[in-house]
Amino acid sequence: MAELIQQVATGLSTGSLYAIFALALVLIYRSTRVVNFSQGQMAMFTTFVAWSLLNWGLHFWFAFFLTLLIAGVMGALVEKALMRPVENAPSLNAVILTLGLLTLFGGLALRIWAGEPKTFPSPGVFEGAPLTLGPATISRPNIGVFCTSVLIMVAIYMLFNYTKVGLAMRGAAQNRVASQLVGVRVGRMLALGWALSAMVGAVAGMLLAPTLYLSPSMMMGVLLFGFAAAVLGGLDSPLGAIVGGLVLGVTQNLAGTYIGSDIDIAVAFLAIILVLIVRPTGLFGKQAIGSD
Repeated sequence: MAELIQQVATGLSTGSLYAIFALALVLIYRSTRVVNFSQGQMAMFTTFVAWSLLNWGLHFWFAFFLTLLIAGVMGALVEKALMRPVENAPSLNAVILTLGLLTLFGGLALRIWAGEPKTFPSPGVFEGAPLTLGPATISRPNIGVFCTSVLIMVAIYMLFNYTKVGLAMRGAAQNRVASQLVGVRVGRMLALGWALSAMVGAVAGMLLAPTLYLSPSMMMGVLLFGFAAAVLGGLDSPLGAIVGGLVLGVTQNLAGTYIGSDIDIAVAFLAIILVLIVRPTGLFGKQAIGSD
């Protein structure tokens, strides 16, 4: 029983990383109805920016928030310069464009910072002895990542449900013409959605980098699990992104411990497939009115 509790705690720690990345995907989908396949590489690129700022001697938290600002500007520029011209084109055009951005950001990072892995510091607030809760031992960084994912989820929920800006973003994503008729600046809302998503992705990258070595390919695996978590929870649900990430992390860890580390990923994705067969919109996704 003690081993089971420890494995669940470890799985929750891993799932927290998936959850934060899934939140970034849900945020951009909920505000623009675009699935951004370049989310991982954008997060990686901004994490390299943070690494450069730290190497220039900036304090960690100053570099952290400056990186968030840079990520937000980058996300808004991507939407305005690249995504907006294809907003009325077939949806496949936007998908292909995000795949192109995935390659572009990866190539730029490789060109600027080379391919040699780099170390990235952990926030000082995450340092300290592991926390023991009964039979489970949880590291401080894992606790910090879990708490961060919950805080981001709460902030996104409050934004979309209790602010005029959040409601305008949701309206612009669901019906642009109707939103324009009631005075919503649709272009500005779409750019804001990309900016916020890039900022959340940057947080995920900077929290993940101390665990993995910083490299142009470090987010590729997380991209896969982040998408899986977002789909499992529901692409339009911030709560679903958190739950999906945690469920995926726990399932993967338990499968690796009790079935075999060589098929833990396969078992985790099999669980997702079974859930989606029963509930195609995900655990917390909402069925669109009038859809089949």
